[in-house]
Formats: sequence, structure tokens, C-alpha cells
Amino acid sequence: MKIGEKIRQMRTTASMTQDQLAVKLGVSPQSVSKWENGITMPDITLLPDIAESFGISIDELFDLTTEQKLRRIENRIEIEEEFSEQTFKEYENFLHDQLKEGKNKTSVLSLLANLYHHRMEADSLRVSKYGREAILSDPAKKDCQWLLNKAEGHTIWDWNIGNHSGAIDFYKKVVSTDKGEPKSSLPYYYLIDNLLADNRADEAERYLQIFATLPSANPVMVDVYKAYIALARYDVSTADSIIESGIAAHPEDCGYLFEAVQYYARKCNYSRALELYERSWKYEKAPRYSDSLQGIATIYKILGDKERVAVTYDRILECLQEDWGYSKDDKPYIETERYKADALK
Repeated sequence: MKIGEKIRQMRTTASMTQDQLAVKLGVSPQSVSKWENGITMPDITLLPDIAESFGISIDELFDLTTEQKLRRIENRIEIEEEFSEQTFKEYENFLHDQLKEGKNKTSVLSLLANLYHHRMEADSLRVSKYGREAILSDPAKKDCQWLLNKAEGHTIWDWNIGNHSGAIDFYKKVVSTDKGEPKSSLPYYYLIDNLLADNRADEAERYLQIFATLPSANPVMVDVYKAYIALARYDVSTADSIIESGIAAHPEDCGYLFEAVQYYARKCNYSRALELYERSWKYEKAPRYSDSLQGIATIYKILGDKERVAVTYDRILECLQEDWGYSKDDKPYIETERYKADALK
């Protein structure tokens, strides 16, 4: 059903005249008539008011299928920085209704998590803004330092709070209850990463041995994790040897080079990291992702070299245009320019 026909149907059901609807929407009765007769379409800015007039969601104006509604929510989460309270509640209620019906369970659960995270990110920006201002005003403002830890992921000194045992227990449960065939290797990444973050090297090694037997396991990551396990045991020479042997064996593998970069960046060996970032970028096939360049920009920012930070962000902008076809008016380009400005402050 077309939107004009839908408006006519809902107006008639509500016992509302074209004049009455026009007054509600602040348009002429002739405009309503043209919509209902398919001559023109309502302006997009009127859609929320039209939906509100009939007590329905915007999606219901278009008779979208469930699959279309799910895709629409997913796309809007990706594109828009923040939803109005009305839009958020509309999507929240729709997704919870889908859960009750038991359809598309995994997709719906994932979208609910993304929907709440989308709102959390918007709120986190406000936490950061006001928390930072409060701390600058009074450096002893401990509660706001704690809030920045939550909003921005700052490291916390207190081991009792900062350890990752909760995440570790969860991913142990995931890998032990995975009934898929073949079993997924993805949860092992998260499990081993969190074990290494807490220097639980022996456990990480045991799970790495299981990970290595999975058909989906990336052999490159098996070697990389061996190096990190050695590092967690404070055996730096063995860890370095594993990574350098891997570089020699994969001199043009941008995936391995990227992992080697992260190893050296974490050790604050920035000169080696910069060298490997550039090599990884060199061998990456188009369309290239800008992760390597973003890493380079971050290192130069740490080193206080603003000139090279600016040059590197210009390379990222060039990549967005040449490899991905984005224009200066597109969101990724605009966001990158904002990141560049923030990095140069």
C-alpha cells in the first residue's frame, strides 16, 4: 500500500476529515488531498507528525516487512549519531515484540544490544564532556575520574575492580557450550585476549592449544599469541624472536605485519611500529582500510609530531576518496576531518 493510500485509510478509520488532519499538520487541505490521490508525497519532515497523529510508528506508514524494519534499524544505528526518545522507544518496543514472537532471535538480540550501545555512546560523550570539565575545575574530583573510566575506558589501578575475570568466565562458558560444527574460533580470541590482559599466561596457553586445533583458526594468530604469552611471562627475548621470525616468513603479508605492528606499539617501540605500519599499508590491496594510517597518526600524536599527524590524516582522507569513493560531504570524510582537528589540538 502506498503512503497516500495509507494516510487515507488511517484518516477514515480515525473519523478525521482532510481539513482536520491538515490543521494538525500545519498544511493545507489541498496538500492532504494530493497525498491521498498519489499526486505528491508528504515532505519527509512531516512523517513523525503524521505518525503521531494516528498513534503509530513511522515504519507503519510504509507497511514495511519485519526484515525491512530490522535492516532499517541497523542502517540508522550505523548512520545516525543519536536517536530522539520517540524513535528509540519505537525501535525498543518493536524489537522486544519480535523477541516475544521468537522470530529472528539472534538478529533481534544483536540489534537490541546495538540499540542500547548506540544510546550509551551518545550518553558517554556527555559524560566525557562534563566529567573532563569538572576534573579540570577540581583535579581532586574522584567521582568524575571514575566516570571517565566507565565512559572512555581509562585504566584503573585497583586490580579488584580492573581485572577481567568476569569477561574470562563468560567466554569460558561460550567456548564450553558452543555446539556448532565446526566450532567458532572467535570466542577464543576474546577469551585469550582477556586472559593475557590479566597476565594469566598458563590458562591462555591451554586455550591457545585448543584454538590451534580448530579448522577456522588463523595460523598467523597462533604464532602471534605465542609471542604475547611469552611476553606475559616477561620473556621478552622469546617474544621478540617469535614475532621477528613471523615477519621474515610473511614479509608481504599485510595481515601478519599489522599484528606485528601492534606487538611493537604495545612495547612502545614506535620506530619499529612505524616501519611495519608503512609496510603493511604498502602491501594492502585496494580498497584499503585506513587502520594502518590511523595507527601511524596515533604514534605521531604520542610523539608530539603534529606536522606528521596532519600529513597522515590527509593520507586517510585521500584513501576515503580514492579507495572508497567518499566525497567531502559524506559522514566518514567529515568524521575523519573532526578526528584530525581533535588530534591537532
